[in-house]
Amino acid sequence: MSDSLDALERRIAGLRAEVRRAVKAKENSLARSLRGELRRAEQAWDAAISSEAPAPACEPETSLLPIREQVHQALAMLGVPTSAKLIVAVNDAFFSRELRGSQLTSLRRDEERSFRGDPYARPYYLCAALTDRLSPARGLLADSTWPAESRVLGPLSPRVDFLTSTMRIAEHLARLAEPPAGAVRLLSRMAQNIPGAVEGFAPADPATAIRAARAELEVHRAADTAQRAEVAARATRQLPDAERLFGVTAMNTLRGAC
Repeated sequence: MSDSLDALERRIAGLRAEVRRAVKAKENSLARSLRGELRRAEQAWDAAISSEAPAPACEPETSLLPIREQVHQALAMLGVPTSAKLIVAVNDAFFSRELRGSQLTSLRRDEERSFRGDPYARPYYLCAALTDRLSPARGLLADSTWPAESRVLGPLSPRVDFLTSTMRIAEHLARLAEPPAGAVRLLSRMAQNIPGAVEGFAPADPATAIRAARAELEVHRAADTAQRAEVAARATRQLPDAERLFGVTAMNTLRGAC
């Protein structure tokens, strides 16, 4: 096949030179005929090179799970309201599936639309975490089956949830005989933000990360639990079902629910 390609390439080069000469000499009929031969030679070259091209590399395995179930699996592992970025990172590190942040952009809106159309028809919904204003927290997803106190946020909650996520990832890693390299890197990056969780830039040890995260968590836990309980009580008292899961977007909505 290489010999025929070489011959075709020589033929194409020769025809191009002949076309130039015919055009320069204003031999229009000859030029048109040569261009036709050149096109046929180029098509033959395309067909020949395609037959020599190596088979395409295998694409990464695509998960058979729908996107919402992949997100639900990551949330179940972490147990706290989580950003799309961390959901994608956990999914990639532990489950080796392709999931992009852009795929999560409209997911919460779709879930809310489904709930309002047919409440409680699904066993779970991917809902919003609620701020202390009972509005949806930007970019955070939660599981509708969690207790209300786990789906709302107080001032300390972002740090508490980060520590909890780190512990859950470390615990999951500790149970694996051969931890995925991507999961170790993820834990190491998170451990860098916890005092005493990792030595310099070395890979994090799950047991060390758990101890360090738990020690700091104990400092914040009581205050955060009380703050979340207060927000959850207001949400339960003031909001109808859909807003308890997806939050209020305007103060008049909240006043109408009181």
